[in-house]
Amino acid sequence: MPKDDQPLRRRASLELLRAEAADELSVVVDERLRDGEDPWEFMEDLPSVDELVVLTLRAENIAENGGARPNAARNYRVLRQIALEYPPLTRAVWRLLGDTGAHRRWDASVRIDA
Repeated sequence: MPKDDQPLRRRASLELLRAEAADELSVVVDERLRDGEDPWEFMEDLPSVDELVVLTLRAENIAENGGARPNAARNYRVLRQIALEYPPLTRAVWRLLGDTGAHRRWDASVRIDA
């Protein structure tokens, strides 16, 4: 069984993960506001709290796998495993897998490396 198909190592409760993600987002918003950016222009581009939790869990899985960037199939399996381990995050996982966030610059599936 590939490493990314194994159950995730739970590092904290979902409530704690959400609290950490909310703190991170509030810092990002505060920094952008202090830089004079208009919140009407950037708030839509930020991930939701649950999306940030999923991205954090995905990043931890990538780090545990030696930091290798996942291909599309592995990315799908990792995100699917996150949804199985944390059922309340299922909607956020499917948003990240689908086309609904294609306009978001932070979304790795739409980011174009120059």
